[in-house]
Amino acid sequence: MKRTLTALTLAASTALAAPALAGGVLSFEVNAQNAQEANAIHNGLTLYKVVNDIKTNGHVTQNGLNNLAALGQSGHGNVGLIHQDGDNHDASLSQTGNHNSYGIFQVGEGASGHVDQTGNGQAGILLQIGF
Repeated sequence: MKRTLTALTLAASTALAAPALAGGVLSFEVNAQNAQEANAIHNGLTLYKVVNDIKTNGHVTQNGLNNLAALGQSGHGNVGLIHQDGDNHDASLSQTGNHNSYGIFQVGEGASGHVDQTGNGQAGILLQIGF
């Protein structure tokens, strides 16, 4: 997890130092490599649910225009979140299995992210910035 966070920090600082480009998407994806990392991601997404008063295990939040989202779950104990701020985003999340956790977070304009999570006990996060 420490290597993943270090890589994410390095990628974020590099991206912020680069000149602005029109019409692009910057994506960061973190997938758990072991049970401890999966628990950390699951707990983070659960905290997000509590702070935002989300009562269901599958939830979509959209702020903006022309956003598209699809979320499908099959199994028990899955947590799936899609959060879109901005315009013209599209995202889909499919979870098949038990005790999986995944969050897709899109900001800016025109990000596109699609995740198919199959199995048990998997976790991940996709962060996208569209510009």
